[in-house]
Amino acid sequence: MPVTASYTSPLAESLAADVLERFQRYVRIDTQSALDQSTTPSTQKQFDLAKLLLAELQELGLEGVELDEQCYVTATLPGNVAGAPAIGVLAHLDVSYDAPSTGVEPIVHRNYDGGVIELPRGGTVLDPAAMPDLSHKVGHDLVSASGDTLLGADDKAGVSAIMTAVKHLLANPGAPRCTLKIAFTPDEEIGSLAAGLDLEKFAARCAYTIDGSEIGELSYESFSAKHAIVTIEGVDVHPGYAAGKMVSALRLAAEVLAALPSDRLTPATSSGRQGYIHATELTGTPSQARIRVILRDFDDQQLTVHEELLKETVAQVVDADPRASATVEVKRDYHNMKVEIEKDPAVIAAAEAAYRAEGIEPVSHPIRGGTDGSALSLRGLPTPNIFDGGYDYHSVREWASVQEMAAAAAVIVRLAEVWSSR
Repeated sequence: MPVTASYTSPLAESLAADVLERFQRYVRIDTQSALDQSTTPSTQKQFDLAKLLLAELQELGLEGVELDEQCYVTATLPGNVAGAPAIGVLAHLDVSYDAPSTGVEPIVHRNYDGGVIELPRGGTVLDPAAMPDLSHKVGHDLVSASGDTLLGADDKAGVSAIMTAVKHLLANPGAPRCTLKIAFTPDEEIGSLAAGLDLEKFAARCAYTIDGSEIGELSYESFSAKHAIVTIEGVDVHPGYAAGKMVSALRLAAEVLAALPSDRLTPATSSGRQGYIHATELTGTPSQARIRVILRDFDDQQLTVHEELLKETVAQVVDADPRASATVEVKRDYHNMKVEIEKDPAVIAAAEAAYRAEGIEPVSHPIRGGTDGSALSLRGLPTPNIFDGGYDYHSVREWASVQEMAAAAAVIVRLAEVWSSR
């Protein structure tokens, strides 16, 4: 039975209107990040949302509200219980580059009836037969984009939940709470993973990213991740006189992709704890071609196996013609955060207590991806991941549940209360 089946909450119900209003405003602001940039943030438009949040946090009266040159927004909501620790809550500003992000027009579908939702643009439909999570949301108020852009719930649902929770806590000063350290970060989607967050200045006992999906999710294990750039050099001549002379780098790149496993080690054939080798981009000409590949697994040793398989495949294809050459440059993106978080079991225990105080049974399972917490945990700030109510991320079919976004805000409120007594 879905964890939402029996969940009702006066607190979440009281937060729903605010979280929806914020979400509709925030998703209209294009904050798409970009690969292969040498600056942080990778796109200046991330500052558009950052500046808005800066102003809203200042208006709410938080302390230490700052926006730095790298587009990190930080603020402090002081606690009211002596001796309670400070904990962090984080969400990222940027949205994925996998789908268009300009001109987002959110549509609210009230009291979802369980049927197919036809969006007005692009012929896009939200069909529960193909998107099983929808079938569990009958009666929810859903938000989608218009069919030709992503929605931006990843992670503006998390941003909205944090802002809504902060406003509620300020409006109820008598409720016990610990100090909350708030951070909105750039470039999560391209693997920056809060690299520019000053942890000494942030000064949190632990933190939680609000960047999951279905209500009840509490995740503290992520993929370990690498990415590879395969560059193939060919020989280009006039195609009319190319017999015995041309070696097309572009064709060799296609042969490399065809030689990689197709019945395993792909996103479409893996699930659970299985990893993959996934080509995300192929560009080139007969003289030079480039393949961008991401490598994922929960086990670092197995991730190395995937890396070696990629290198061996490239070598087998390209070495067949001595006139061609190839390089494979591999870089680490992030590690599985489980080992570090499990060193501090109180962090998970407090989150579980907050979920249950809100009437939600926590469900822990590994994230088939990464969050800011993947890197922050390895830097010494244990940072599990909390749901935010968004679904089908990185696509024009992305949608979110208002009730679950409100539940995420309610969990943040409960977290502040739980940590106030620890």
